[in-house]
Amino acid sequence: MSAPAVEASGVGRTFPDGTVALRDASFAAPAGKITVLVGPSGCGKTTMLRIIGGLDAPTAGEVRVGGAPAPAAGGPQAPGAARAAFAFQEPRLLPWRTVLSNVALPLELAGVPRGERSARAREALRLVCLPDAERKLPGHLSGGMRMRAAIARALVTRPSLLLLDEPFGALDEITRNLLDDMLLGLNASLGMTVLLVTHSITEATYLGDRVVVMAPAPGRTVRTVDPAFASRTPALRATAEFAACAADILRTLGEASVRAVEAA
Repeated sequence: MSAPAVEASGVGRTFPDGTVALRDASFAAPAGKITVLVGPSGCGKTTMLRIIGGLDAPTAGEVRVGGAPAPAAGGPQAPGAARAAFAFQEPRLLPWRTVLSNVALPLELAGVPRGERSARAREALRLVCLPDAERKLPGHLSGGMRMRAAIARALVTRPSLLLLDEPFGALDEITRNLLDDMLLGLNASLGMTVLLVTHSITEATYLGDRVVVMAPAPGRTVRTVDPAFASRTPALRATAEFAACAADILRTLGEASVRAVEAA
């Protein structure tokens, strides 16, 4: 593994109403790799992702991105800091704008000239295999195509850190598997660091160069697993090696849940 691109050390997050979303959560995400945060609802996965991306701030501990403190929530990005981009659970495309203009929107807001932003948006659509959808409205796309457009919108900024919050959770299994393979291809070709939040143990096992297992009550990291598959292709999902790794992660989650119930 390469040096960490993201390091979380003893991170805690308590909301004003007293809810403890995270307590003493720690992990490292290697640069240029896919790190997956997996766990049940309420274990703080999304909160951690928001802290890493500068959309929230910890109340304890520290997150470092590229060796520097994570950007303050709502504050400007420090010079030289890693360029981070988000794709959320919902595509959040503007229904009155074409796919091309939706993808180009971050560049438009940044003041990039029209010709350059259109060219970069077309390149981002090519990367997610949507070159023929640029003139369509979001309402004319399938759910999988809308999510690919949302990922293209994140890629158009050329980020070094891509943060994905359960982007494929609402899709059917076949489409989800196809987009998982697309994400592997993007990571290999672009060399960016990816942090992915998911509830799916299968998806975490398949995609993760590193899998961070999280558990609730309160949200915390309980184990880090580095699957050591020789290659990741669709055939991997049917192997005994893959099943054993997924079962190991499932067992960790089950044991953590039992401990949480016993401590309640």
